[in-house]
Amino acid sequence: MPVKKYIIDTNALISFVTDRNLDQQGEIDRLFKDAARLRILVLCPQNVLTEFVYVMDKVYQIPKPEINEMIQDFIDMPGIEVVHDLNMKTLLAYWPEHFKDYGDAVVAALCKNTKGSMIATFDHKFRVKLKKLGLFVYSFLLNDELIRDHKDLL
Repeated sequence: MPVKKYIIDTNALISFVTDRNLDQQGEIDRLFKDAARLRILVLCPQNVLTEFVYVMDKVYQIPKPEINEMIQDFIDMPGIEVVHDLNMKTLLAYWPEHFKDYGDAVVAALCKNTKGSMIATFDHKFRVKLKKLGLFVYSFLLNDELIRDHKDLL
């Protein structure tokens, strides 16, 4: 049976290492624990790490050596794969028409070209755009997120 592949965005990685939203932190922690047990594979586009460094440095003002250590710990985790290859034709088909944010287009393009993958993000607007394009989005168990994503069922 093929292993499920989850592509994370910067938002998910930041939620993992910060306490900005404990519900999100718990959900992404569960996903990473499944990866560590090799039940799933978490794919992280290289640009997510670039954005992560920028946010940790400029917004959270974390010292660069600490950010370096966070990334080392992350990439050393079992079940985590940093992806450097990208289908540029797919990326440019998505950006800027479907995704104004280049980083979001990178994540979407990776999902489009990775069989059996889905995107793990807490960004509601991004989730909506992904679903409109027919890309699979992982449903975290967060109550407010599920209500927003499935309000048509209420």
